[in-house]
Amino acid sequence: MHGVGGGAAVVGDDVLMRLDEGGRVLEWQRAAEEMFGWSAEDTVGQSVATLVRGAATDGPVGRSRLDETHAVLVRPLLTGERLVWDVRRAADAASGEDMAILRAMFTQSPVGLHVLDEHLRIVRMNTATRALGTAVGRLRGRLFTEAYGIAAPEAEEAAARRVLDSGRPELNRLVRGTRAAPGGGRGIYSVSYVRLENVRGDTLGLVVSAVDVTERERALQRLSVLGEVRRRVGERLDVIAACQEFVDAVVPAFAGIAVVEVVDDVVRGEAPPLVPVDRDVPLRRAAFSGRMSAHPLGDVRHLPYGTPFSRVLSDLRPRLVSVEEDSLWLTADPARADAIKQSAAHSLIVAPLELRGEAFGVVSFYRHEDEDPFEQDDVALAADLCGHAALCIDNARRYARERAIAATVQRRLLPQRPAVPSTVELGHLHLPAPEGGGVWFDVIGLAGARSALIVGEVAGRGMAAATTMGQLRTVIHSLAALDVAPDELMARLNDAATRLADERAALPTGDPLHREPLTASCLIAVYDPIDLTCTFVRAGLSDPLVVPPDGEPATVPVPAGPLLAGPGNAPFPATTVPLPAGSTLAIGTSLLAREVLAPSAPLRPLFDGSAGRPLNELCDAVAYAVDHGRPAGDALLLFARTTALPAGQVFTCPLPAEAEAAPFARAAVRRRLREWGVDQETSFVTELIVSELVGNAVRYGAPPFRLRLILNGVLTCEVTDAAAAAPHIRHARASDETGRGLFIVATLADAWGMRYLPVGKTVWAQQSVGDGTGGTDGTGGKGDAAAQ
Repeated sequence: MHGVGGGAAVVGDDVLMRLDEGGRVLEWQRAAEEMFGWSAEDTVGQSVATLVRGAATDGPVGRSRLDETHAVLVRPLLTGERLVWDVRRAADAASGEDMAILRAMFTQSPVGLHVLDEHLRIVRMNTATRALGTAVGRLRGRLFTEAYGIAAPEAEEAAARRVLDSGRPELNRLVRGTRAAPGGGRGIYSVSYVRLENVRGDTLGLVVSAVDVTERERALQRLSVLGEVRRRVGERLDVIAACQEFVDAVVPAFAGIAVVEVVDDVVRGEAPPLVPVDRDVPLRRAAFSGRMSAHPLGDVRHLPYGTPFSRVLSDLRPRLVSVEEDSLWLTADPARADAIKQSAAHSLIVAPLELRGEAFGVVSFYRHEDEDPFEQDDVALAADLCGHAALCIDNARRYARERAIAATVQRRLLPQRPAVPSTVELGHLHLPAPEGGGVWFDVIGLAGARSALIVGEVAGRGMAAATTMGQLRTVIHSLAALDVAPDELMARLNDAATRLADERAALPTGDPLHREPLTASCLIAVYDPIDLTCTFVRAGLSDPLVVPPDGEPATVPVPAGPLLAGPGNAPFPATTVPLPAGSTLAIGTSLLAREVLAPSAPLRPLFDGSAGRPLNELCDAVAYAVDHGRPAGDALLLFARTTALPAGQVFTCPLPAEAEAAPFARAAVRRRLREWGVDQETSFVTELIVSELVGNAVRYGAPPFRLRLILNGVLTCEVTDAAAAAPHIRHARASDETGRGLFIVATLADAWGMRYLPVGKTVWAQQSVGDGTGGTDGTGGKGDAAAQ
């Protein structure tokens, strides 16, 4: 090899010459002499341009073969700090079209192209690189990762070396680096690495393409954030939960810090205020995500006047705010100013939560530290994000309002202070659903000192279930006043529920109730403290549980009847079982029955040894032990502890079957009421009532006849006969000598009625007993029951 300024160097057989940056020949190989016809003495130290001009004018170097076509490859090479051009023979000659393509790529392509050597230093770049705003002189010879301020240089250097080693290109890597375009800042580039090889497969370096995709990626990011907000926000119908879902979706994808402040009335389900929002309207800090919050979550406060936040609630216009230390609005809220300073926030977007011109609150988006400042396009995105959040918050608000109304309706429809008969002690556990439901219980005093214990459940939630529950309770109370048997009462209740279901099904298809079929379940237990029996009938609910005073808990097997308003017309069979005084009865709706009352229920052992345990303690024990992670829903458990009516408060005597039955009954009543200490006026009215009832039984009924008096807060007179014919009130004319008996009874008594027996019927009448009139011990002394 012949050269200057550096002596000989080992080169390949395909190397023709080496040129310096100015095009002066540094080395000239024998292969070049054979190809071009010039010797090393003619060329070394000469400029290539001079050689070509001399050949064109047939100068001293005119012995060249420039009239022949030769294909060479030119490769940049760094030797120390100096750049030289390595000119090699091309084994496969490139066509003129190929050269034109290369020339176009390096002079006209909008894609930045960089040629790197084996050490990843830039040795050549195209004109698009200049369009990026970086001077070529500042790039040549520098590491690619340093020249563009790549955010993760180690990762990109590792990727480039993988391509050098394996030859497998790595394409379209998104790389963050310094933007050289006007405005500067951080940019996003799509970078691809391809290994550069000669025709023999030797590695020469890398070709790196870089395309500025900052705007594209930001647009995709905005779409991604909007899609994420639409996907995640509104999964739960709760205002606070929707706000937290919102900040979780936008941080850190859109902002480094996000704060949601909602009008406090909206959180409680009330309507949002009018715009402009009055400065005295309090807002609740509902959600926060970021480094440091100026105020704790749940804090309720007024927004300071003269800040971007209060201005947004005045005109519902989002704002892009530059955060500077001397910003005047910061002085109006020192706590927020301190949090902004400590978080190093530098850019702020304040956007309203508004829907249909109504203001629900305000959202603050911050970018801090090395995050890029917000742009004007981000304001439009923030408005879209907040618009969707406002829609979800409004849905949650409406649901909260309906839920509150339904829960209130249910609470008002449930017995507030039930008139509990003295023969039962009650306790109940109600675990309400947040949105209200249709469970209920009732305790209804019946004639003959009996008590009806009722537990029911309407399927569904919310207002529809609560109002249906109220309708069914009204039906039950109306039927109970007629003193019908428990199985007949359930059948008539089923008829009413079926009519309600038919009305619901006939609603227009667009009505929400049309899509909610009505079904309900119920259990009725009638306790008789004189006979110490209890009659059960059920429609859908689980079997009740009984804890005897000296025994183990046992499930009462009650034949199952169909659901109320369910398909079919199966009967509701009744079961009567003995129930000793001091027994504890437990009836529950479906959720708690499975967990507490069923034979294999996990909480069934709570009833072991519970015979004498106070019912309030038993309710608390179940409430503490119940699985609060169970499926959400209304649940109720009713406890009742029975007592017997003292024998001294009951008087029973058979009556003769002839006309003397009425005077005989009057005399017996007079003696017993005197023993009970009943005043003369009440005693006289009672004698008259009993006389009319006995007279009707003897005239229209069939023997045997029986009279029973019960003193238990009220005085009940019962006359039983064997006939099934039901009495009814007649409105006698002035000239009629008969037909006024039941009319007199209905006028004098507080209530009267009839109930059928397996054989015959009982007609009864009730009177109030004034305070201080009557005893309960059968001796004429004043007892507790008579004073109730």
